[in-house]
Amino acid sequence: MIRLMVVAALVSFGAMAQRQEGERDRQQNERPVARPPQTQQSAGQVQRPEVGRGHIPQHGPRRGPEQQPAPQAQPQGEGEHRGEGEHRGFRDRPEHPEAPHVHARNDEWVGHYDGDRSRYHLDRPWEHGRFRGEIGPRHVWRLRGGAPDRFELDGNIFEVAPADAAYAADWLWDSDDIVLYDDPDEPGWYLAYNVRLGTYVHVMIVG
Repeated sequence: MIRLMVVAALVSFGAMAQRQEGERDRQQNERPVARPPQTQQSAGQVQRPEVGRGHIPQHGPRRGPEQQPAPQAQPQGEGEHRGEGEHRGFRDRPEHPEAPHVHARNDEWVGHYDGDRSRYHLDRPWEHGRFRGEIGPRHVWRLRGGAPDRFELDGNIFEVAPADAAYAADWLWDSDDIVLYDDPDEPGWYLAYNVRLGTYVHVMIVG
């Protein structure tokens, strides 16, 4: 009789232990998974940069308004290469660059719709041919050396417009990624967009 009571007690204790272990496993499975701290943005929203930092515009600038009448000719040396050494205002927000740039939230090309585009006028557009490589957001080009006055892409030699040279002073010419877009307003020019900085300059083929 005593042996039977001991066996029954052991069986009952084992069953109770199994139930307690099963309950612990169930509670652990139902425990909420630890999540990283939420940013200040609402859940589900992806934080995006305001300018640059890898953003690639999905389109180039829209065609601007009709060109304003060109200013009267000035004596040589006065007003030549406007913008070279002269900084125009493009910083529309304190944290944005002081250069033509693109807003990541809506792909707005700040600085493109300038009333006076005469500094980009070419008497012989496409004098050295058109670029046969990829244009637009589907292809990113890596700079492999050079400078604003001479750099190479896919076998073509490009030059930054003298009026825009100052805006490319902080480009890394041996490693930055750029995307080319057509300039819808000035024949002969492309717009080279810097993916890291979110700024852009006018460039043309010179060889």
